[in-house]
Amino acid sequence: MVNSKIAGIGFYVPEQVVTNADLMKVMDTTDEWIQERSGIKERRYGKKHEETPTTMGANAARIACERAGIKPEEIDFIVFATLSPDYYFPGCGVLLQRELGITHKEVGAIDIRNQCSGFIYSLSVADQFIKTGMYKNVLVVGSEMHSMGLDFTTRGRNVAVLFGDGAGAVLLQPTTEEGKGILTTHLHSDGTYAEELALISPGSHGGYHLGKEKFGFPDALYGEIFVYENLIENKTYYPNMNGQLVFKTAVTKFPEVIMEALNKTGLKPTDIDMLVPHQANLRIAQFVQKTLQLPDEKVFNNIMKYGNTTAASIPIALCEAWEAGKVKDGDLVCLAAFGSGFTWGSALIRW
Repeated sequence: MVNSKIAGIGFYVPEQVVTNADLMKVMDTTDEWIQERSGIKERRYGKKHEETPTTMGANAARIACERAGIKPEEIDFIVFATLSPDYYFPGCGVLLQRELGITHKEVGAIDIRNQCSGFIYSLSVADQFIKTGMYKNVLVVGSEMHSMGLDFTTRGRNVAVLFGDGAGAVLLQPTTEEGKGILTTHLHSDGTYAEELALISPGSHGGYHLGKEKFGFPDALYGEIFVYENLIENKTYYPNMNGQLVFKTAVTKFPEVIMEALNKTGLKPTDIDMLVPHQANLRIAQFVQKTLQLPDEKVFNNIMKYGNTTAASIPIALCEAWEAGKVKDGDLVCLAAFGSGFTWGSALIRW
């Protein structure tokens, strides 16, 4: 039986470190307030006009390819997860292909728009391509540049302080080694509360979901829906989050989807050698750790250094854990994420 294995892994974060003290200069917040609610001490921001989700993803991808022992020209397919793309369209997948200098290969590329769970979804999609024998070298990238679109005023502090920029990548290849590689993936969604963690405008909704009265659309025969005067004047183009609802739902769905993966494979929480949760909030990760009764050495967190990098958080954390020798050959690694949508998922990997 053919499984998918992570043959190479890499990550990239921008050089610019932005501490909580730095954010205190532009908004009414404190280091204590941020750390108490999220565990974050600092994050990275990309260079304006020089770095993008694509360029960061390419940096991570080159490392992953090198560690897998292949050249970018050998990539068969690209799966790119992001909520902060370079362009509204086309997607970052084709831009990454160009950035890597492999457009002449004309390999397929898709973008996954599943926010915080984007990497798990992308990994699952790539896993199917490998298992069916369709492709041999699938590049999976999660990359985000949140700093380009946050509200850096006191009004936006509840969201702005949480997010950072960065990218992570893995190169999947087939393996016939018994019991190795990706053992199972599980994906879920519930759109009931879609607007509770969302960037609603600009968009093509026209107020359908929440009522057009809320948005102040002009009375125009055509257009004036995606971008319009009130949107610019009221600055309603920033992300919003119902933090309490997100926290309450996440601490339920995280353990559920992890146990689903363990039950599918006949394993128990005690069998996990390393849990790498999506780095949304240190409090959420600690709650999940407590629920599963995992010791500190079996859970990897780095949100303190990088903040929430959404689709990039799991591959960045997984790569750091591997580089630090905390993920070793034969280890059972569990990845899990929850985020906007709501969407959530898990993956079990025998390293």
